[in-house]
Amino acid sequence: MNKNKLNMDKLSLLEIFQVCDSTFPIGTFNHSFGMENYLSDRRIKKAPEFEIWFKNYFDNQFKYSEGLLILLCMQALKKGDFEKICKYDKIITMSTLAKETRNGTKLIAKQMIRLLKGMYGDIDTVNRYEEEIKGKECFGSPAIVFSMFAFEKGIDVEDAFILYGYSIASTMVQNAVRAIPLGQMEGQVILHNISERLFSIYEKIKDLDEEYLGASMIGIELAQIRHESQESRLFMS
Repeated sequence: MNKNKLNMDKLSLLEIFQVCDSTFPIGTFNHSFGMENYLSDRRIKKAPEFEIWFKNYFDNQFKYSEGLLILLCMQALKKGDFEKICKYDKIITMSTLAKETRNGTKLIAKQMIRLLKGMYGDIDTVNRYEEEIKGKECFGSPAIVFSMFAFEKGIDVEDAFILYGYSIASTMVQNAVRAIPLGQMEGQVILHNISERLFSIYEKIKDLDEEYLGASMIGIELAQIRHESQESRLFMS
């Protein structure tokens, strides 16, 4: 795919961009997903250290968690295999070791469902997923909710992956701007670099199966776990 062209109509593009905006109120601005522990330990001090952490996060945790989850869920939705989606929900949740991160992900998913239903009304797959969550058959993942929304809008797999990755990157950069603090210019340069990196990450995982789902970098997971007992905190995780 030409990275300068996304394969969707203009209205769908705007609707997806709204959901991907860092100001979309689903609660991600309350979570650093372990970055704040690196700040507390002074392993992140300024932009260069943050960019190293950021690249490692996307090359490892995002790549095999939410990134791969988007691909697998889009494939399952094309086949009408909702049971597979529930299976992926359980795998990704149970492979997340940090309690704060697990709980934060569930809260973000529930808020995304509430907002999408308020904006677009009933979306069959989203409604069913919500019922499975209420019935405790699923836990809730924003990547799964986004996959369902993207599929409803006719977005292809690669576009869904790139756009969701951008939404995560954009939000985390804004969190870094206020937490490190990071200059807005520095933040935008880092965001641009990660945006380009998303295409190569997609190429590396596009043919992977569920056996890779939930693999992660132990250092990032340990930081997320340590954050649970960190005394001074700006973020919930």
